[in-house]
Amino acid sequence: MASQTCALGQTGSALRCERAFKQGPSAPCTQRFSRRHLVCRAAQEPSFVQQAAQRLAAAGAAAALLLSPCDALANEFDIMNEPRPTTNYVIDDAGVLNKTTRKSINDQLSRLETETGYRLEAVTTRKLEFENDAFAFGDKVVEKWYGTVEQGTNKGILVVVTTGKDGALTGGPDFMKAVGDSLVDSVVSDNIPIFTEEEKFNEAVSSIVKRVEAKLTGKEDPGAPQRADKERKRTYKTKDEVNKTRGLTSTIVLVLLFISVAVPMLQYWGYTSKE
Repeated sequence: MASQTCALGQTGSALRCERAFKQGPSAPCTQRFSRRHLVCRAAQEPSFVQQAAQRLAAAGAAAALLLSPCDALANEFDIMNEPRPTTNYVIDDAGVLNKTTRKSINDQLSRLETETGYRLEAVTTRKLEFENDAFAFGDKVVEKWYGTVEQGTNKGILVVVTTGKDGALTGGPDFMKAVGDSLVDSVVSDNIPIFTEEEKFNEAVSSIVKRVEAKLTGKEDPGAPQRADKERKRTYKTKDEVNKTRGLTSTIVLVLLFISVAVPMLQYWGYTSKE
C-alpha cells in the first residue's frame, strides 16, 4: 500500500497530492524523480453538497452586488485607479453631470491648458470612505497622476463629493499660486455648498470652472453664487425694538388713564354746577 500526504491546494476540481510510496502508484501520474517522490494530479469531481454550496455562494454574491447601493461603488478608489488623464478633463465617477455639461467643461479646460499651460481636472465622486478630507484626497490624486512636483506643479484638481456636499480645489505649487487662496476659499465655502445643497451639481462644477478660467486668463471673476434667503421671518420684536417703543407705550397708557379718571370727574362737576 502506498502512504500519501495531500496538500489541499485545490484549483477547480483538480487536487494536488504528493505521495511518498513504497510500491508503484495505482493511478497514472507525472513523475519527478527526487527520492522516489511522485507528484500526482488526481481528478476529483465535487460532491452534490459542494456544488450546491458553490451555487449558493455565487447567488449570494450576485444578490449583494445588485442590492448594494450605488454609493458603495463610487468612492475614492475608483478615482485612484484611474490612469493619468490625457485628453479628457472630466471624471464624473458619481454620475451627476449631464452630457452637455461634460462636453462644455471639457472644451473649456482644454482651451485653458492650451492658452495658459495650467491643467485642471474636474472630478466628482459620491463619497470618501477612507480619506475624509477632500483637499488631502485631491493632493493624493495629483501626486499619483504626476509623480513629481515638477510634473504636477501647474496641474490642479477640482473634487466635488456629492454625498457629503463638499469638495476641494487644490493642485501643484504653481497652480495654487496662480489661482490664489481667496478664490479657493470662496469656491469651497460658496460654490460647492450652495449648489450641492440644492442638488445642482452641474451648476456647481460649471461655475467653478468659469471662475478658475477667468482667474488664470486675467478676466474678471464672475463671482460666487448668492444663497437664497429661505429663513423664516420672525414674528417677535427684538430687545432694541421693544426699548424704542416702550416710552411711547407708557405715555399712551398714562394719557388713557388720565382721560378715564378726568372725564367722569368733569362730567360730574358739570352736572352739579347746573344745579
